[in-house]
Amino acid sequence: MGAIYLLIMMINMPRQLASQILSHVNQLILGKEHQVKLALTCLLAKGHLLIEDLPGMGKTTLAHGLAQSLGMSYQRIQFTSDLLPADIVGLSIFDPKTQQFSLHKGPIFSQLLLADEINRASPKAQSALLEAMEEHQVSIDGHSHQLPEPFFVIATQNPVFHAGTYPLPESQLDRFMMKIAIGFPDADAEKVLLQNSTSRFEQPPLSAMVDNAQLEKMMAAVQAVHCSDAIIDYVIRLCQFTREEGFTGQALSPRASKSLVNSAKAWAFIEGREHVIPDDVQAIFISVTEHRIGQQVSGQQSLAQQVIEQVAVVAS
Repeated sequence: MGAIYLLIMMINMPRQLASQILSHVNQLILGKEHQVKLALTCLLAKGHLLIEDLPGMGKTTLAHGLAQSLGMSYQRIQFTSDLLPADIVGLSIFDPKTQQFSLHKGPIFSQLLLADEINRASPKAQSALLEAMEEHQVSIDGHSHQLPEPFFVIATQNPVFHAGTYPLPESQLDRFMMKIAIGFPDADAEKVLLQNSTSRFEQPPLSAMVDNAQLEKMMAAVQAVHCSDAIIDYVIRLCQFTREEGFTGQALSPRASKSLVNSAKAWAFIEGREHVIPDDVQAIFISVTEHRIGQQVSGQQSLAQQVIEQVAVVAS
């Protein structure tokens, strides 16, 4: 009996840590429990996160709070129009004393990289992240260098209609597992925010809720969540619907379908389940697909929401 109890505790411990992390970050981002949960879901699913919203909505605060709560090494890059790829990945500098080149690592050599206002940089600078996001390595002067593990990118961007922005190409958008928007706080949350006279920089940093070993255990537990053939077939139907003739958005790639499965597993894990249900897929579907298929709306529905409803009609 003692051994069984110990096994149950070992299984439930990662889920308890996930709940504690959510509560921790929610103290910093008031009234945005759903967005914080989506962000943690993305990171536990080993994906990269894109946050798009107006300036001053708390995008950077959310990224910083997650990094602190997860106990990850953290670097922030402010993307500007004159940013160069070497400012991100680093470069080799010749040392006349040793007559050798030495590598000066850029800020990308961290576990969590915040690419702030990524769409203010030129496409050339944006492309410096592609290899890192896909292969967790960077190439400098013909040599490959591994990045720390786990490695995540959280990028923030202002809406594309803002002056001085460069839209991210589809190839880079597809490398972000999720895209979320924080949105305006409700009246109660904004009142608490205004009553607090201290700024974020004057507040003590959030304490780390987990270390690297615990974080890796949580991600391993996410991968162990069961996803039945019926759920896999449901994900395939959703993706195939976007590939049919007459669909007005971009078709979802196999990378997108893989992201749907992994994100649904992470959502189910945070919900305290050991298996995925259709509600898990629907909970993360818009965040995983909207930046891939487009955001054109018909009435009040996004394309992603239309896909869910149309597939539900076909399946019934």
